Amino acid sequence: MKNKIVFFMTALLLLSIAKTAFAAQGESGNQDVVVTSGAGVIGEDNPQVQQQVNEEQQTQNQDEDTQIMIQQNQQIRAQTKSQLSEMIQQKQQSMNQELEQKSEKEQKVYQNQNQVRLAVHSLLAMEDLVGGIGKNVSQIARQFNNSVQATIRAEEKIQTKSAFARFFSGGDSESAEEIEEQVMQNKQRIQELKQLHEQCDCDEDVKAMMQEQIQKMENEQNRLQELAQKEKKSKGLFGWLWK
Repeated sequence: MKNKIVFFMTALLLLSIAKTAFAAQGESGNQDVVVTSGAGVIGEDNPQVQQQVNEEQQTQNQDEDTQIMIQQNQQIRAQTKSQLSEMIQQKQQSMNQELEQKSEKEQKVYQNQNQVRLAVHSLLAMEDLVGGIGKNVSQIARQFNNSVQATIRAEEKIQTKSAFARFFSGGDSESAEEIEEQVMQNKQRIQELKQLHEQCDCDEDVKAMMQEQIQKMENEQNRLQELAQKEKKSKGLFGWLWK
């Protein structure tokens, strides 16, 4: 009698385990069917549908990019002298607010390099006001914009190097060399801007504003060059090991 009870309890336990396993397998199987079915509609079973979806998405992305470019051009190009002055002033205020949110070391970097950023914005804004040289001026301004991003990163590395590391290893020669390379390229761009300025058949006030921006760019390149030279001269206690 005792053996029958044990057998009966064991059978119930095995039945319960089998039922649970079967239910779990059924749920897993249903999920797999849904996923496979969903993939099949767009994937392997219907490659033409997938290609059409991709083409439509690509076209939509291109249209969005075009709209963004149109909006940017409308926003950065001034049509009058007063509008140009207003856009420059607004950009200056925006950068000042941006500066307040940065750390002390970041402020030290940006407060100088913002002069070039503002000059880039100004040259782009005056494209329609400087006559036939407008597109050439804007092209150089965009090149300057890429350069200022590189010099900001390099100067941030210099400014954030700890005094302890500087004492032993000296200055950041790699960042200094990056700055020197950018400065050399920018000085060539400044010469091109000066030549374009001489060719500018435009309003005298606009021409004067263009000259002011070029001068800001030139002053900043001189500062960066001095910074790089000073950084390379800083050898540190064991700097010779890394030079």
